[in-house]
Amino acid sequence: MPPVAAARQDRLNRLIRGVAALPEGERPWCAGVVVAAGRGQDVLVEAAFGWAVRYAAYDAATDRGVELPRERWVPMRVGRDAEPGGDSVVPDTAARDTVFDLASLTKLFTTIVAMRCAERGEIDLGGRVAAYAPEFTAAAEHGITVRQLLTHTSGLLPELPLYEYDGHEQRLARLRAEPPTTAPGTARRYSDLNFLLLQRVVERAAGRPLDRLVRDDITRPLGMASTRFRPPRAWLPRIAATEDQRRPWAKLDRGMLRGVVHDENAHALGGVAGHAGLFSTAADLTLLCRALLGGGPPVLRPESVDLMLTAPGLGFEVDQPWFMGELAGRGAAGHTGFTGTSLVIDRATCSFLVLLANTVHPRRRPADSAPRAAAGTALARALG
Repeated sequence: MPPVAAARQDRLNRLIRGVAALPEGERPWCAGVVVAAGRGQDVLVEAAFGWAVRYAAYDAATDRGVELPRERWVPMRVGRDAEPGGDSVVPDTAARDTVFDLASLTKLFTTIVAMRCAERGEIDLGGRVAAYAPEFTAAAEHGITVRQLLTHTSGLLPELPLYEYDGHEQRLARLRAEPPTTAPGTARRYSDLNFLLLQRVVERAAGRPLDRLVRDDITRPLGMASTRFRPPRAWLPRIAATEDQRRPWAKLDRGMLRGVVHDENAHALGGVAGHAGLFSTAADLTLLCRALLGGGPPVLRPESVDLMLTAPGLGFEVDQPWFMGELAGRGAAGHTGFTGTSLVIDRATCSFLVLLANTVHPRRRPADSAPRAAAGTALARALG
């Protein structure tokens, strides 16, 4: 191996060793993790460590997870193989790689759907929400625009306890009537509500529900056979467990979750939501990253990708060192998810980093993105 290539591989090995340590120790960052990184169309790193399923429950008295019998632990897996699987809608050629609850990475897919709607002339990014979903009376009254939803400048609260309301209609009624707390367009405040409204905008404009739009506009064209809302039971052996979801640390009492959405509002809304609910694999997300680094086809036009990934970003967060590390600074774009997921695309180095973990297994902890940032820094230094 030439000296330059050997040095790069050594730095990539440091990235792998850092990720491999994340499920280890007395208080591991996660139960298990999968990492995929690459440059252009080349995958440079693809590895899995730790456990997709390790705990039966969380014991609040000891502040420890209650471990399953050792023979029932399920390892994290990565990579495609030839074993058939999946459901009848999309054939799945990745029968063993671990499927994760993406949490807020779902917002990236809702964003891409919105950009596709704009390309087809179904929505105007500068248009008002009321033009597409007039039943959202508070948004109509305050003139909230589609672009303000995508840039988190609508003024809406970060979230609402929709899960506390009885029935789908009551939940939607609360969402429709929720006014902004600051004037739209004057300040940035990250909000799940933006993407719940955006979901309704694209569904009304395109005449199809969000899960079909994601399938038709993104996953089917890219061959992302292991990405969907509400995964079928046949996928359960591949899905990473999330949380023993119980009060007081959680908002609902649902027990140990696996194969159903972790986010309480997405669960209350039926599992298909603009802000959370998608499940996917590192291999599938690699396909998305490659498409965006390649300019967008067959999913988006290059000008749409530029608009989406250029600061301040539409749906994507741009140059955020707190989770991107040293990849940030030259226009890197990406997002994180509450369950332990993250994705970064850096067009300056033509690179991508996908880090998927189940940090909430067996229960949620205070947010800590230092390992994400460290992985981003390790990749940036490897690509030098």
